[in-house]
Amino acid sequence: MGAQENEQTGGTGRRALLGAAVLGAGGAVLGLSGTASATGAGHGHGGGLSSLPKPTIIGHRGTSGYRPEHTFGSYDLALDMGADIVEAGDLVPTKDGHLVCRHEPEIGGTTDVADHPEFASRKTTKSLDGVSTTGWFTEDFTLAELKTLRAIERIPVNRPHNMLYNGRWEIPTFEEVLRWQDEQTRKRGKQVFIYPEMKHPTYFRKRGFEMEKLLSKALRKHGKDRRNSPVLIQSFEPTSIQKISKLVDNNLAVLLSGTGTRPFDFIDLGDPRTVDDLVKPKGLAEIATYAQGLGPTLDLIITKNADGSLNKETTLVADAHRAGLILHPYTMRNENPFLPKEYQKGTDADAYGDAFGAFKRYFATGIDGVFTDNADTGLLARADFLKG
Repeated sequence: MGAQENEQTGGTGRRALLGAAVLGAGGAVLGLSGTASATGAGHGHGGGLSSLPKPTIIGHRGTSGYRPEHTFGSYDLALDMGADIVEAGDLVPTKDGHLVCRHEPEIGGTTDVADHPEFASRKTTKSLDGVSTTGWFTEDFTLAELKTLRAIERIPVNRPHNMLYNGRWEIPTFEEVLRWQDEQTRKRGKQVFIYPEMKHPTYFRKRGFEMEKLLSKALRKHGKDRRNSPVLIQSFEPTSIQKISKLVDNNLAVLLSGTGTRPFDFIDLGDPRTVDDLVKPKGLAEIATYAQGLGPTLDLIITKNADGSLNKETTLVADAHRAGLILHPYTMRNENPFLPKEYQKGTDADAYGDAFGAFKRYFATGIDGVFTDNADTGLLARADFLKG
């Protein structure tokens, strides 16, 4: 890790300064302890990263509990509700090298592509991170072709009300998101923060797309590749975060799946480590050499019993903070199937459970923020939590 740090512009010192700025912002706002808070207290950050409240409410794919995900309808509503950061978006490339916002490269479940006979022949089966996946893939379409499609609700069983908006919005490009960010910042009179994710970097690299280069190029074009930029970058592949740390100065976060899993880049490279290794103090210390944050699944914060109820709180929050990392776990949702068993009410898949109770339980662990499909619920839950 040291050699990689030295290859960055400004070297290890610059990256350490960035980490101090992020965590220093948290000294008063994110609630982290230690020297970082004092070190970074004087550093302005992207029009006010230090001003973001704790726990930070991150609009997951916008407000996907109320609008089809990764649409400007979803992003706008997240800001209207008051989300502190908007996850705009999950980035995948087109055939002609544009970055667009879709949850996955396979778009059969999030667009009306199946209703377009002109694209019927594009349906195919590919191995996506080792999983056989059938459908239509963004890398097989030009941007112009994708712009003829419209977004639809991804999980209609849980969110039949969102189907009202099927077909209303097109697929956003990341270029459009960056312009939208500036427009909304001017319109609302405060800095809008976004949290894009690089999807499946290894998969796309084998198909000729360097996600890190595509993203860093877009950020540089808009002057948002700097330490104080209001753009936080995330990926499930640690080596991808390492690669982009050499290209931009943005705050970076490593996403982690459940216990026992392995990041796909580790599988591809023959690295035997699992998520369990990465959340140990040694793994966290290594991540902290190239990233400032961690995005673990909530089950890594509090484990679950076989029946889906909450079990034991892990040491991850304390260990990550000790390593100098902020934690933004995912994903809080209102609907019963997505809540721990004790917070579910009834059996309807689209009915709301006691989401406020679940938010309170997770906030009590000391997490610095959370991704949620329901930003309004998260904001009310935070207000309740801060009142004590």
